[in-house]
Formats: sequence, structure tokens, C-alpha cells
Amino acid sequence: MTRPKLALKTLVIALTSLGAAQAYAAGFQLLEQNASGLGNAYAGSAANPENASVMYYNPAGITYLPGVSISAGMNAIRPSFKFKNNGESRNPSALGGGAPTGGNGGDAGSWGYVPNFYISWQVTDKWYLGLGMGAPFGLMTKYDSGWDGQYHSNKFDIKTININPTVAYKVNEMFSLGAGLNWQHIDAEYKKKTVVPVGPLVTTGDATLNMDGDAWGWNIGMMLQPTEDTRIGVSYRSKIRHTATGTTDVDNIRTPLGMASASYDAKAKVTLPDTLIFSVSHQLNEKWQLLGDVSWTGWSSIPQLRIQNDGAGSDELPLNFRDSWRVALGATYKFASQWKWKVGVAFDQSPVYKASDRPASLPDSDRWWFSTGVQYLVTKDTTIDLGYTYLYVRDSKVDSTSGNILTKGRLAGDYTSKGNIIGLQVSTRF
Repeated sequence: MTRPKLALKTLVIALTSLGAAQAYAAGFQLLEQNASGLGNAYAGSAANPENASVMYYNPAGITYLPGVSISAGMNAIRPSFKFKNNGESRNPSALGGGAPTGGNGGDAGSWGYVPNFYISWQVTDKWYLGLGMGAPFGLMTKYDSGWDGQYHSNKFDIKTININPTVAYKVNEMFSLGAGLNWQHIDAEYKKKTVVPVGPLVTTGDATLNMDGDAWGWNIGMMLQPTEDTRIGVSYRSKIRHTATGTTDVDNIRTPLGMASASYDAKAKVTLPDTLIFSVSHQLNEKWQLLGDVSWTGWSSIPQLRIQNDGAGSDELPLNFRDSWRVALGATYKFASQWKWKVGVAFDQSPVYKASDRPASLPDSDRWWFSTGVQYLVTKDTTIDLGYTYLYVRDSKVDSTSGNILTKGRLAGDYTSKGNIIGLQVSTRF
């Protein structure tokens, strides 16, 4: 392996070990690509060039950043997913279909950490360059061993890292354009109990899928400033089509001759969704800034997850995701020469809308964001942002066979969910 490739692989491993462990936008999208927007619930994200992180939400935004700008931060996310069996859950039909006795699985959520880093550079009066690194998609749910839904999922973990070089052009004082290229790495782990045929018999085993892959995408954006106090931002991120490869290992297979194991080459194709953002920022007066945001995510690009195991057939997880919308409103109040207070509220629509399509690996539901934060001006060129969000998630029902009652059984009951996010961002320019 050449040194550049080795360095890139080391960077990917380091960042994915930190990022994207928990999703807390709808689905498994991570809006938390900075912490400076967290206090506003990411309202106005594509029209608010506070620092270099604006390039993720709108690459045209870096034309508002003179000189060299650097921004880096971390969001800590703590979701909670608690299942309660309603008495209708059943083991796989191949095992007799009796009522499971393993319990509700505890809290499937845990702490996750999502880092980000951005740098922008004004090359000339018109041209700007940027580079961003973050984790735009991620998810982890992990249940107690032996729980009632163990044939659906015991652990589901997706991590991504996205490296996004950007170029922007300032057409005039009112209009800017930007574009970026995205290299994305995905890493997935999926564990569950599985039904295994052994000759004429049916037995069980513990299946663990590990796979990864790389893919490319692109993003574009524009910024319009019709008045001195008003900015309008529009941006689009393309779909990214991943083909991930790896292995499925099945251990603890009970056979008449004792315990056995098996391993299969595995492959899965998934198209991560495209997104469209429309944002507005208005400076009402010296103290108040008003922010608004409407965004769309094309989750229908993932109708199912199909894992092809060479020599053992395929395992399919029907999802039937729908496209979803998010609406956010926010405000920033400058209450002292060096201090700003941020508030925001957002409604985030889930791509999951039927109990029969709600997977144990992603017990998602519509949620509300209630956000606040402060910004401190350390020097005229350096700011520190601290943000907090509480996520109120609507209780949801699940009644799913995961597409195959014979091998996965039925999971039926209710989910109670919520979330907390806290983030820190440091930004400077010179």
C-alpha cells in the first residue's frame, strides 16, 4: 500500500471510530455537522455563514468568509429507544412460533459522538476553496442479549465519514454559487439471532455481518442576498450509491455433532438519500437575527436492505421508507457585546410511517427539536459555540415480521423514545 493510501485509510479509521454512532435526525441522517447551528435547531442552515462549517449546508456560503477560516467541533448524542412487548410477539414459525421470553431488550440507545472539521480559503476576490470532513449518516441500536426481538436485531451499527472538497464563486455582492465533490466511506455491523437449516433439522445460530465500502457524490448551492439584511440559501446534495462488501459469520450453530460455525462472503447495495434545503436569514435589527429552514430528504431511495450471502442466499429487510420533510424556525439575540443567545424549534418527519415497516434496528418516529445555545466572541476573529437540544419523539408502535415470519417471527409492541444532544464548536479566521 502506498503512503498516501495508508494515510487516507488511517484517517478514515480514526474518524469513523468517533463519528456517526447515533443518528438523531429522522431516519439515520445526521444533521449535526456543526455545533454552532445546534442552538437554532439548524434553522437557516444554508443561509447563515457564521463559520466555515456552512459549506456542508451550502457550499456558496464560504464566499462570506474572508481570508482563511477554520471551524471544528463535536456533538454528543444520547438517544433512548425502549420497547414494550404487547403480548403478541412470536418466535419464528420455523421454531414453533411460541411467545418469546427474553424480555424487552432494555434501552437500545447509547452515547454517540459526531466530530466535524472545516477549512475555507479566499483565493481571490471572486474565488474560494474549502474542505470539510464529517459524518452525515449513522445509526446504532443495541439490545440486551436474548430479548424478544433477537431474530430481528440485536445490534445494528452504521458509520460514515464524508470528505468534501468545495469551490465557490462570488458572482457579485448579491449572488454566489458553490459546488463540492464528496468521497464517502461506510462501515456497517449487524448482529441478530438466526434460524439455520441443518439437513432435515432446523436450529439456531448467532449471525454477525461486517461490511464496508466507498462511494462518490456531489453537492451544489447558491446564496442570494436581495437586501443588506436578508439572505436566501438553496442547496442540494446528491444520492450516494454504495456497494458494501464483507462477511457474514454464523457462530454457535447447534448440530447433532456439537457446535459449529460458518462464514459467507456478503454484499449489499444501498443508495443513501439526496437532500434539498431552502433557508432564509434576516437581520431584524442590531440585536435580533431570524432564521428559517425547509428541507426535504429522498428516503424512498431505500425501499429495502438486501444482503446477499454467497452460498447461503439473501437476507432481506423491507423498509419502505417515504420521503420526509423538516421545518425549522430559530432566532439569535445579541444580549452583550461578546455574547449571543440562540433558540430554535423544528419538526422532523420520519421516513418510517407504518407499524409493519418499523424495524427493530431503526425504531424511528416523528420528532420535535427544542434547542438553545450561546455563542461567545473570544476575540474579533474567534468564537465558541455551546448548544443543546432536547428531542421529543412521538411514541410509536411496531408490528413487524421483517418480511419473513418463518425465520424472524413477529415483533409487536410499543416504543418510547427521546434524545438529548450537546455540542461544542470553535471557529476562527485569519
